[in-house]
Amino acid sequence: MSARLLLSGAIFAFAACSSSSDSAMAPARPEKRVVDVAKGDARHLVVVEIYQSQGCSSCPPAIENVNSIAARDDILALDFAVTYWDYLGWADTFAKPAYTARQWDYAHASGRGRVYTPQVVVNGREALVGNVKPELDSVIARQGYLVGGPAIDVAGRQLVVGAGKAAAGTSVWAVDYDPRDQQVAIKAGENGGRTLPHRNIVRRLTRLGAWTGARASFALALPENPAYRTAILIQQGVGGPIIAARKL
Repeated sequence: MSARLLLSGAIFAFAACSSSSDSAMAPARPEKRVVDVAKGDARHLVVVEIYQSQGCSSCPPAIENVNSIAARDDILALDFAVTYWDYLGWADTFAKPAYTARQWDYAHASGRGRVYTPQVVVNGREALVGNVKPELDSVIARQGYLVGGPAIDVAGRQLVVGAGKAAAGTSVWAVDYDPRDQQVAIKAGENGGRTLPHRNIVRRLTRLGAWTGARASFALALPENPAYRTAILIQQGVGGPIIAARKL
């Protein structure tokens, strides 16, 4: 199994299953966290982001692994389709430059000059390829549920973020995603002839504003489709750790 890597305009392949490859690509060594399984719920989540492309033949196993946990109440799984493999023969039907930029933000924050697919990022803190389910489960367990961040509530179409301790540059993000299972027929490129399953595909990513630690309200736009759901992420810096999240 291999993953596809973009580095200064060149394409490379590398082993996705070896621990040495995973550790080399991960951000700075994650801090040790205590997991309290009793606190896993819709307000205390583990955020699992996958960066993938329909044009990447290495992505289906990681997509399947993330899809398998997407329905859990204590997991916020978000599928970001990137654009940089579109030239290989198939333009991803869900990809947007903003999602590619978000993956690059994680790369730059961790001191890496490369992005790759598939890549799974957990709580904005730790990255792995994601093709091996026990490794994904291990990272989720190690990172644990988000606790200690500000409360996130909704009043009408206003998002309310409670008071708390905020690092400089903390942002509030709204993520609209489609929770429905979708089967997409790929007609060209590396996955040509295959039908790929999709779930929790991100359809819109919006920065609502900065959170400075004081109680704050932000206007929420309605999703473009009533079938979509919205999640909120509160994230330190650009490509930094996620400190709170909620499914609305």
